[in-house]
Amino acid sequence: MIRAYKFLLRPTARQTAALGDMLRDHCSLYNGALQERRDAYRHSSKSTVRYGDQSAQLKDIRAFDAERQGRWSFSSQQATLRRLDKAFQAFFRRVKNGETPGYPRFKGVGHFDTVVFPKDGDGCRWDSTPHDPQTRVRLQGVGHIRVHQHRPIKGRVRTIAAKREGNRWYVVLSCDDVPSEPLPPTGAVVGIDLGVTHFLTTSDGQHVANPRFLDAMAAELAEAQRHLATFPKRTRQRTKRHRAAARKVAKLHTKIRKQRADFHHKTARALVRDHDAVAHERLNTAGMTRTPKPKPDHADRGAFLPNGAAAKAGLNRSILDAGWTQFLQILANKAESAGRLVVPVDARNTSRTCLACGHAAKENRATQAKFACVRCGFTANADHVGATNVLNRAGLVLCYVA
Repeated sequence: MIRAYKFLLRPTARQTAALGDMLRDHCSLYNGALQERRDAYRHSSKSTVRYGDQSAQLKDIRAFDAERQGRWSFSSQQATLRRLDKAFQAFFRRVKNGETPGYPRFKGVGHFDTVVFPKDGDGCRWDSTPHDPQTRVRLQGVGHIRVHQHRPIKGRVRTIAAKREGNRWYVVLSCDDVPSEPLPPTGAVVGIDLGVTHFLTTSDGQHVANPRFLDAMAAELAEAQRHLATFPKRTRQRTKRHRAAARKVAKLHTKIRKQRADFHHKTARALVRDHDAVAHERLNTAGMTRTPKPKPDHADRGAFLPNGAAAKAGLNRSILDAGWTQFLQILANKAESAGRLVVPVDARNTSRTCLACGHAAKENRATQAKFACVRCGFTANADHVGATNVLNRAGLVLCYVA
């Protein structure tokens, strides 16, 4: 298996400054490579500059700007160019599929937070002993940085990344050949229905409350954002007070993100520990949270009809606050490590199909919480019905595996 480990770095003041310089110089390299591609497309009969062309220029760039670009790892700079190339590949794929393209944009220094070293030993070195307080990671141009290694590493370290989050620095290790740790079988299987009223409901009838971390911090976050917005544009990023206000907003968002991730890990671990197989809906969260298209009023030129955008915005915020996609990814990772099975199924009409007669209709969902079949009169909790239908749809797969 492939696993990632994230540890807090404890750099000195000088190393912190060097890490900041490394991010700025890699950001400059990224933006310069992007500008070259834009210029080539505009002024050279729409010719294409590829990764191989830009990687071949690195040697000359490092020799020309030895003070900035020359002191960092060559392979990490290649990884930055691959990052840009990956963005362009995604752009052309979206264009080909008729989706919203989203042309690659220039990165601000505050939005370029990661430098990747593709191979342990090439510009970086992980030097670790389990639970050793003297654990270090060596980064070219920065030095040996102390690491708070709170758990042992399993497998072989392949790539190392230095990541900035707020005013803290982390090292992210990507390891392969990580052995699995199978849990003893329980003989239980479960289906889950994700929602916003309840975070999830199981086919056993249990509800897991939705913590709504964003709503809980909404008042404090709104106050911090209003304070940040009071600064005029001409003084932004130039005063100490503005930077402090921006850090406060970022700190609140970080707290919400960490609370949500902690909740997802604990909930997924409980499901994996107590069940041999977990079935869930295959959700398209991006499509579910898409903004409704405007409806032009043909009777009044320039006017638009109501399209429910305001109500949809509240629902979108609740869905994104729940973080279904992140939770399902965490669930899949924990299941793989524990030797459990996760089965995604088609999500259509799971909460509209009657468990008694199999009739599927929109009218069966009387309210958000109540299911009432219009054919046979069967009533139940709508989320429980959805979770049970999810389990039933995965039943053939589970029986086959068993």
